[in-house]
Amino acid sequence: MSDTRLDDEQEAFRRTVADFAATVVAPVAAGYDERAEFPYPIVKQMGELGLFGLPFPEQYGGMGGDYFTLCLAIEELARVDSSVAITLEAGVSLGAMPVYRFGTDAQKDEWLPRLCSGQALGAFGLTEPGGGSDAGATRTTARLEDGEWVIDGTKAFITNSGTDITELVTVTAVTGTPAGGRKEISSILVPVPRPGFTVSRSYSKVGWHASDTHELAFADCRVPAENLLGAQGRGYANFLQILDEGRIAIAALATGLAQACVDECVKYARERQAFGQNIGSYQAIQFKIADMEMRAHLSRLAWYDAARLLLAGKPFKREAAIAKLFSSEAAVTNAREATQVFGGYGFMNEYPVARHWRDSKILEIGEGTSEVQRMLIARDLGIS
Repeated sequence: MSDTRLDDEQEAFRRTVADFAATVVAPVAAGYDERAEFPYPIVKQMGELGLFGLPFPEQYGGMGGDYFTLCLAIEELARVDSSVAITLEAGVSLGAMPVYRFGTDAQKDEWLPRLCSGQALGAFGLTEPGGGSDAGATRTTARLEDGEWVIDGTKAFITNSGTDITELVTVTAVTGTPAGGRKEISSILVPVPRPGFTVSRSYSKVGWHASDTHELAFADCRVPAENLLGAQGRGYANFLQILDEGRIAIAALATGLAQACVDECVKYARERQAFGQNIGSYQAIQFKIADMEMRAHLSRLAWYDAARLLLAGKPFKREAAIAKLFSSEAAVTNAREATQVFGGYGFMNEYPVARHWRDSKILEIGEGTSEVQRMLIARDLGIS
């Protein structure tokens, strides 16, 4: 594997985002979480920093960076707050990236400048209430009628889909059933708001309280035929590619959460007194925190490796699955152990570790469950 150290430019950027997270996000994160309120002021400042445009060319208002740089930002934000980190991850990987990867020049010119600036958010409607991990079981339909796609169906658990600045939702829909009986699934761009498109009330979630998540309903929702994203019938295949990339970003987010648990425990172990001395002087605590640091470190190496394969144009599906699987489970374990280190205070929402504990579990579920990652790894090994 290539050198995993950051170069000077990458390190300077990492420090910039870390400073933003510490000075802007950290002081207000608990409040947004407690109120289950979307952090519009923070998102606005993230847009002004150029974070939403990191991996996109300057011609669309992007920063001309790459996917690795995006993941660096996501990890640093997640060291403070996962809701803010997932807002960036989903806004770029799921909102803007499909348009950039598969859109026409006209679609890119129309949508990417506002998405890159953070003035607008995009979302991707893939998951359905009865589908879960079986994204190929799509039941939402779209038919061509008088030069328009007419969309009917329901999507579930869609991030960034109901904010005041959401302007685009891309949906997968069955557009035909060719000979052989397999569904033809396509992706279609739906501007927001749109007649026939309804955003249901926000979910009551275990974690990610300041992240926007909704169920979406489409009933005779009509958009122009030219809103087809990519080739007709390639929607599912194209989105699998988006998911492969997104798993690296989720691995970076999980790494940030895992590292946050280490950071909080190190600080607490130096301050907390028990039986006449700091709890950090006890080997039981030392070993817990050492194991947590090991998991965070290995998680970082895993997503670095997958990201650099992606940037080199080499196969990275297996490495992305490994990174997502390992880092998400590391985050859950570190959050549980951090709560244990804090004892009764770990069960109190006044300490960040309680929020990290609640936020961690979804990482083993979203953008491909741990079971799906194991299936992908086994398939790549030729044993599935």
